[in-house]
Order: sequence, then structure tokens, then C-alpha cells
Amino acid sequence: MAYDSAATRARLIEAAYGEFVAHGLAGARVDRIAKAAPANKQAIYAYFGSKDELFDAVLEARLRVLADVVPFTPDDLAGYAGALFDAFTDDPDLIKLTQWKALERPEASAMERDNHLAKAQAVADAHGVGLEAGMDALMVALSAAQAWVTTPASIRNPGDGEEAARRVRHREAVVAAVRAMTERLLPPAAD
Repeated sequence: MAYDSAATRARLIEAAYGEFVAHGLAGARVDRIAKAAPANKQAIYAYFGSKDELFDAVLEARLRVLADVVPFTPDDLAGYAGALFDAFTDDPDLIKLTQWKALERPEASAMERDNHLAKAQAVADAHGVGLEAGMDALMVALSAAQAWVTTPASIRNPGDGEEAARRVRHREAVVAAVRAMTERLLPPAAD
């Protein structure tokens, strides 16, 4: 049977995603990732160089998937926040992965910095404002979209209320809040 390096690499990325979500970078174990893949432990080092580089590859891959699922709309940050909210609530592990990254490696990577700067510039261009105003509005949208997922279920649903109905109401509130806050930060998008 022919060896498929692309398939092995994809299995390692997927197995590492689960491991990093559950244990973070420091707690993740290469042995468990290899076993879950299933792949030879040495393949991790051959493809990625180190556990840290594997973490970076996993984060980049997941953010790329997110970007494909949720197109960026610089002229409609409220709609973007709503779509992000949906993606985050459908895959809360992505938020867990980024929280581990923030805890264990708080400095932004070049990829993160470039991604945020490009989006902030797109917002600034769409609204005819400076980069700082674009970044402020972008951070409002990103923060609001994550709030539901980052709040423990026991807090966000303290009673016997229907979680699905509350999720719908929360999404509507996220969109409305981002719309109101960005209207204060930005002039209307140029047509």
C-alpha cells in the first residue's frame, strides 16, 4: 500500500486539534497525538519540527477553516459578529484552542498580527476612518461574538430555560450590540 503523506499530515493536524483543546500546548503529549492519528511519533517531528510548530499549524488550519466558513464583511461588522457567533457556538473547541494560545503564548504571531491588521484596514477603508478606529470596531465584533461560548454553561443558563431559544436571543443581542457600538465608532459604510 502506498504511503500518503498528505493524509498522514491531515490526521496529525486533526488529532493534535483534539489534544491541544483538551490539554493546551504545555499539557499536550506527542505520544497521544501520534496514537490518535494513528501515525508514527517521528512523523510529527518530520512534518512539523516540534510540538510548538504543530500547535501553530493546528491553529492556522482552524483559523483558515473559520475564514472559509465565515466570510469577512468589513462593511457589516454586526452581520460578521453574528456569523462568528454561529461558528463559535457550533465549534466551541476553536475558542478553547485560542484561549490556550492566549494563556500559554500571549504574544501575537506574525500571522495573527497580519490577519488582524488586514481586517482592521478593510474596516477602515470601508468606513473612511483610520486604522485605529477600524481595529477598535473589529475588536468589538470579535469580543461580542465570543462572549456566549466563553461563559460557562452554568452561568449563561442558570435556570431551566431552553438553551436553543436563549442562543437565538443571545445571537440577536450580539448583532444588535455590535451594530450599536460600531455605529458609535464608525460612520456608515461607503456605497
